[in-house]
Amino acid sequence: MVPSHQRLPSGSTHGPTTARQLEIAAYIERALAGGRAPSRKEIAEHFGFNRATAQQHLVALERRGILRRLPGARGIVMVHQSENASPFRAVPIIGRVAAGQPLLAVEDYEDMVRISDDFFRAPPDVLLRVQGDSMIDAGIMDRDLIAVALRSIAENGDIVVARLDDEVTVKRLKHTQRKIELVAENPAYSPIEITSDREFSIEGVVLGVMRRL
Repeated sequence: MVPSHQRLPSGSTHGPTTARQLEIAAYIERALAGGRAPSRKEIAEHFGFNRATAQQHLVALERRGILRRLPGARGIVMVHQSENASPFRAVPIIGRVAAGQPLLAVEDYEDMVRISDDFFRAPPDVLLRVQGDSMIDAGIMDRDLIAVALRSIAENGDIVVARLDDEVTVKRLKHTQRKIELVAENPAYSPIEITSDREFSIEGVVLGVMRRL
């Protein structure tokens, strides 16, 4: 469950790419950003299945135009990194976040879109559909799509996707030496102070907003 004033609504499953394949694609992207592609063995160990299953997922992702397989144990490139390829990446639109699960560990999502790497200040990993008005003064309206870079660390003042216990919310992060708060950009909502009795984590940082007129 998520707070009703900033809830990520239910969506229907459709599209050919599974949530697990999206997780694998995001994992490969992070590894490539760190300097090298993961091996089939590393993919299998990270996700807890065997190498044959890892290979099956890579074949499926290649068929969907998300990556290319090349010779060698680490022969993987994302399509937007391939020579002469368009600098676009496939980004999933998530309409619902399963309670207690990471953002990409969901079986149902709304769609996949291709976004240029330089459209936002950093390439997004996921688009989340927002419901509610708690961030309207930051330009985030009900039903907007927010572009999110998945990461567990954020700077003071960043707009973040945060998890409180089993709830996911979008707020501005404010922290001092004495306390951490999640602050709404709407005076109708009070700040949420993070106390020691709650499980708290940063799921991602908001890069920008996409809106259909």
